[in-house]
Amino acid sequence: MFKLLKDKLKSFFGKPKMEEKKDKKIKERNKKPKEKEKQKIEETKVQEKIEVTKEEKIEIKEEHEKSEKKEQEVEEKKGFLSRIISKFTTTKIEVEQVEQIFDELEIILLENNVALEVVDKIKSNLIENLVGQEVKSKDIKSKIIESIKKAISDVLIDSPDLIEEIKNKQGTYTILFFGINGTGKTTSIAKLANLLKKNDVSCVLAAADTFRAAAIEQLEIHSKNLKVPIIKSEYSADPTSVAFDAKNYAEKNKIKCLLIDTAGRMYTKDNLIKQMEKLIRVIKPDKKVFVGESTAGNDMIEQIKTFNEALGIDGVILSKSDIDEKGGTALSVSYITNKPIYFLGTGQTYNDLKQFKKQDILESLGLE
Repeated sequence: MFKLLKDKLKSFFGKPKMEEKKDKKIKERNKKPKEKEKQKIEETKVQEKIEVTKEEKIEIKEEHEKSEKKEQEVEEKKGFLSRIISKFTTTKIEVEQVEQIFDELEIILLENNVALEVVDKIKSNLIENLVGQEVKSKDIKSKIIESIKKAISDVLIDSPDLIEEIKNKQGTYTILFFGINGTGKTTSIAKLANLLKKNDVSCVLAAADTFRAAAIEQLEIHSKNLKVPIIKSEYSADPTSVAFDAKNYAEKNKIKCLLIDTAGRMYTKDNLIKQMEKLIRVIKPDKKVFVGESTAGNDMIEQIKTFNEALGIDGVILSKSDIDEKGGTALSVSYITNKPIYFLGTGQTYNDLKQFKKQDILESLGLE
């Protein structure tokens, strides 16, 4: 009873002073770790912010340096034009003058991975465009620039709009892809499938690479990511059989475009080339597209020559062009094959596929 009364009085009058002091000490003691913990959290946040700021500064610095380097390269390429113009002493351009000034342009082209036979062709075009021309002194610079642009542009093949071509065909449009191992062929197929989807063009993938380990699984992952169907079989199955089944599936289901992946093969292996010949003979693709690395330079020229002679190339996709700082491979490929470059692979994501344009090459050479 006394306990109950004590409790009631306590609630009425409040806690005794001694108890209040005791409670206050307990609260203060409990408060200190919380304040320390809060201070620690704040300090961590500040430190993280400093680290992020450091990272941002490093990124900004790297971007700035990259931009400066690019501008410097462009200025160096443009600088040779001033030296060229200073060599013209008459208003009528002579062949000796063109040959003399071409020496500097030739070095730039060769440094940018342009094949020697392509350089010779550009020189021939430039002589044809300039020799015998009567030009006013004030117009010499613009005349030379335009002539160089034209000489290089004439070497390049215009890229048709492949997406429109696919849309305009009655029935299924079949594209067969080939190239050597490691060029990004399968990834390029996935990028094109993504582009087709964006343009409301239905497509199906055919896993006709039944030779390389994990090739089917790799294409299957792309199929799931992009939500497009895939036709596959077992490893060691006949690639022609897989492609044939895929074509039947596409036609039966009114799918607009069939993209066939094949095993990467060395261009020196006759048996692999013959296997591809059989596939082409049976499937009769609308397009045979060679996928090659931009960074391979003149090495790729030999690959593409052999493939073109054996199988006939309709067009090219150049992968890894984002890490090709020189850009001359496209120039060589276009001239040597006399076939269009449809796309450039410009990164790692599905969206990193860019339609090829002549303008891009002129810009990479500092002529735009």
